[in-house]
Amino acid sequence: MERATVEIYDQRGLAWAAAHTTAGRRNEAEAFAHRVVPGAPRLDVGCGAGRYLPHLGSPVVALDASTAMLGACRAGHPDALYLLGDAEHLPFTRQSIGGAWSWMTHLHIPRERLPLALWDLHRVLTVGSPFDIRVLEGAYEGDALPGDEVGGRFFAGWEPDRLMDVVTGAGFEVEEGSLVVAGDEVGLRAVRARTLADTVGPGMRLLICGVNPSWHSADAGVGYARPGNRFWAAARDSGIVDADRDAVAALVDHGVGMTDFVKRPSRTAAEVTRQEYRSGFARVERLVRWLQPGAVCFTGLSGWRHVVNAKAVAGVQPEGVGGRPAYVMPSTSGLNARTSLAELADHLRQAWLLTGA
Repeated sequence: MERATVEIYDQRGLAWAAAHTTAGRRNEAEAFAHRVVPGAPRLDVGCGAGRYLPHLGSPVVALDASTAMLGACRAGHPDALYLLGDAEHLPFTRQSIGGAWSWMTHLHIPRERLPLALWDLHRVLTVGSPFDIRVLEGAYEGDALPGDEVGGRFFAGWEPDRLMDVVTGAGFEVEEGSLVVAGDEVGLRAVRARTLADTVGPGMRLLICGVNPSWHSADAGVGYARPGNRFWAAARDSGIVDADRDAVAALVDHGVGMTDFVKRPSRTAAEVTRQEYRSGFARVERLVRWLQPGAVCFTGLSGWRHVVNAKAVAGVQPEGVGGRPAYVMPSTSGLNARTSLAELADHLRQAWLLTGA
């Protein structure tokens, strides 16, 4: 979270919390609690002074970046487990949490950083875990929000459709009919899916777009994870990354992001339907228009051929995507024995050249 906002909560947050003690969405909190598997730990992300904590069920983990707010929460609700931590860097092991409640917390994270924060949340949640999120609605982003009672806090507003896209891209299935706009707030309910979360963010040089995850990759938490898949070997040989099977390092250290046409895993890409390709490509195109990577590289020709150009061949594509250059390369799957590792590495080098980096 933005450090200046955390400091404001440390200095002035208790006075604000004293004037906001009512759990206005208590029914939603209790409904969330019933969706968590009994006995599974559930996370209050940004618990503040704890107005929703008593309604989230037990056992509950209260996490906040503000020492003052966490202390006030502990004093009022001593039975929870308390952790000082950042919603962008969750201090939990993979698939150790059974549900996450985020009520007006993720709005303190810049919009372009929310996808990676939700990647981290996807990492720590078990498959099937509920996730409820509520943030500021609208286009505002900054630290001078009109009407801010505390003053100086950073807020990022969200338009409903973009919030839906980001949550979907982060590997969650949004519950039908759960997207709501209430006053100046927008929120939704979702479930942590057995799939991969996007690793995307600001300053991306190259966005890699696969067809859809394999079950193996979904369970491993990283794309192209099968031992026979040559993506990571080719990426390292090409020089665009230096760590093996580490999508976050690829993004943070090298500006290489990752997403997929379709989030539903399958044994092979042949199981993806034409409609899935179309709706998935539309999401990817919106993602590209928003984050504006230097270029986009599609691994495997099937998705591009289904949606854009049925006669496309590997190489630079004249159509582009989302206003950015597009490159389509052969599949890196071990089933594609026709294309050598050296050729795959060369395709990635050619895609990288499109970024101008």
